[in-house]
Amino acid sequence: MTWRLLAVVCGLGCFSFEPAAVPAEDLASAIDHSMPLSTIAFGSCANQDLPQPIWEAVVATKPQLFLFIGDTIYGDTTNPEEKRRAYEKLGAKPGYQKLKRTCPVFAVWDDHDYGINDMGGEHPNKARMQQVFLDFFEEPDDSPIRSQEGIYRANIFGPVGRRVQVIIFDTRYHRGPLSRVNIANGYVGYMPSEDTTVPLLGEMQWQWFEEQLKQPAEIRLIVSSIQVLPDNHPLEKWANLPHERERLFATLRRAEVGGVVFLSGDQHLGELSRQKGVLDYDAYELTSSGMTHTRGNVPAPNRYRVGRPTREKNFGLVTINWNADDPRIRLSVQNEQGAMQLQKDVLLSELQPTGNSMNVQAESRQ
Repeated sequence: MTWRLLAVVCGLGCFSFEPAAVPAEDLASAIDHSMPLSTIAFGSCANQDLPQPIWEAVVATKPQLFLFIGDTIYGDTTNPEEKRRAYEKLGAKPGYQKLKRTCPVFAVWDDHDYGINDMGGEHPNKARMQQVFLDFFEEPDDSPIRSQEGIYRANIFGPVGRRVQVIIFDTRYHRGPLSRVNIANGYVGYMPSEDTTVPLLGEMQWQWFEEQLKQPAEIRLIVSSIQVLPDNHPLEKWANLPHERERLFATLRRAEVGGVVFLSGDQHLGELSRQKGVLDYDAYELTSSGMTHTRGNVPAPNRYRVGRPTREKNFGLVTINWNADDPRIRLSVQNEQGAMQLQKDVLLSELQPTGNSMNVQAESRQ
């Protein structure tokens, strides 16, 4: 991401402009602080060695913010310099360059841009790899993210009553070993670990997360490179460490925060999940993956899935109608031509802990 924009973006309202007409260095002056954040695009799994026409469809939605949530490149190596060369290929893509002229990019890694497939905290060069990642996404040398262990971050956008908090987890840097299981044809999957000491976020990141939840916001987009809600497929997911997944839900319940929506990638398909009552209201998760390739017809069980998944190349879109009496959050996935693949509208009043829903409409009109 481009932190040079953050001093302005943190108070963000929406900004309206023709994407190709605004140079990247002029984005700050294009932000209208009086309006709320209302259009957020996101995606994952973009192989730099494959064509990337999907950026045209992303830019066409005129996003105010793009969240690049893992596997921003594919270069399975623990050698930071080899990774840097893969980033150079992404940076040369005309479509990605156009995106950067359109809006700020916030990025986090998953396994293939962090190290090798399914890698966690055992990465031998993760501190150096973090600097390579932050170099590409133009993090200033004095950014606090350069000195912390992991690339988690949070920012709040918009005025009182229409604030959107974006919380981005790092699910790689501190993750402990998973419980492996052979699934079929030599493929390795994972089963829930019985060892409750195995970390996912690490204690420092957990403490940081609890502090972020003390910040007031009407909507909280919680970004995880791996899926949060699905728990019955054998691939990477929070449910492989069920004690960490339950800690996440318990932390959110204890903080009594409303407006939570999870965003994720990794799975090489697009889908919407809903788990009833887990946050004292229903939790929704929009998954978008991948931008250059998908898994085809490989089975993808998910007992929390809403509707049908899409197996086309895709990106996700979150739009917020703040002008409605009850603000509407639209969660959607579009293919590389910009055609809608799935869509769900959720009212902000539906995403409130018990006893908190009566305040939503009045606050959103402030």
